[in-house]
Amino acid sequence: MDARAHHAPRPAPDGLVSRQRGVRPSRRTGIARPALALALASLAAGMLGGLLRAGVVLPLQADWIGQAAVWHAALMICAFLGTVIGIERAVALKHPAAIVAPLVCAVGGALLLAGQAQAAHASFVLAGLAFVAVNAAIVRRQQAAHTWLLLLGAFSWLGGNVLQVSGTGAAAVLPAWLAFLVLTIAAERLEMTRLMRRRPGAEALLLWLLGALLLGSALCASWPALGGVVFGLALAALAGWLMAFDIARRTVLAGGLARYMAVCLLAGYGWLAMGGLAWAAASAGLPAARDTALHAVGLGFVFSMVMGHAPVILPAVARVKLAFGHAFYLPLLALHGSLLLRVGGGAFDPALRRLGAALNSAAIVLFLLTVIGAALVWRRRHGALQ
Repeated sequence: MDARAHHAPRPAPDGLVSRQRGVRPSRRTGIARPALALALASLAAGMLGGLLRAGVVLPLQADWIGQAAVWHAALMICAFLGTVIGIERAVALKHPAAIVAPLVCAVGGALLLAGQAQAAHASFVLAGLAFVAVNAAIVRRQQAAHTWLLLLGAFSWLGGNVLQVSGTGAAAVLPAWLAFLVLTIAAERLEMTRLMRRRPGAEALLLWLLGALLLGSALCASWPALGGVVFGLALAALAGWLMAFDIARRTVLAGGLARYMAVCLLAGYGWLAMGGLAWAAASAGLPAARDTALHAVGLGFVFSMVMGHAPVILPAVARVKLAFGHAFYLPLLALHGSLLLRVGGGAFDPALRRLGAALNSAAIVLFLLTVIGAALVWRRRHGALQ
């Protein structure tokens, strides 16, 4: 997610989410819509697959749902988030070839659901290569700490895709994929805080923490227990850095969209801390902490970022204008409440875990409906989209 789209996000006087500086929509963004449609299909399938893995009985019985359960993580991280982030970066680069990465990635999700796993993972490798090239081009345009971190995140995603296609287990693949997401988010937050007065050494500390994160991810391929502990502790320490130095500490005192984004960010950092500690515990021999580790990071942290940035990203990337309102807080509360149920009561009662998982998916659906409703409200107030 390119941070240039997120400077000082403020709603317009009438409550609209306006087009952001630095990333202007162009006619070329229209070609990204098929990729976005496939990404949303992968999200829906990934949620159904996740419910099946959690033990929820689904009324639907189809081969593709079974495939979605097997490849739940790949659908959510690669086919959905990889495609969405790839589209955003393509718009930021403003080069027609940049759209290749998200298009190939989106096709990979469709191949997974069709039962063509090897072809799908090969597609993700190709998408990763194209994504690295896009981020390398961005670094050539602007050499800064955050652009280099974005490039490192792209390499981490590519590395995870290569491990996946080679048949390496999830213990090594998942840290690489999650490091891609965490590095991407940390990079944009670093760019956002560059104008803040920070304590000496704060940026250097962040880079050391991210280095430890990558080291832990790399160690997971050969020494899963040691690597997992390092990876988890680095996640928890990174959460502490973000809580201490992110601009969200200030903007949460503002109003409107700025406060909403800050609430999303700060809540997400809390889940990142919990997820990191749970990851370290699971790697050290407490397997019951694994579900908490995966979903505190993947849902509590990553999807909080998605919910927080979507009202700003969509106008810039998809040319969809939204009427921001307090309704956006409802799916956010539903996400965090259901996740608390899942990792709290669900740790002792499988029925509560299933209920929490079902409500997790309901919260994401509610967020999508809220976005659609906000777009329709804008159209009703202002006529056809410009």
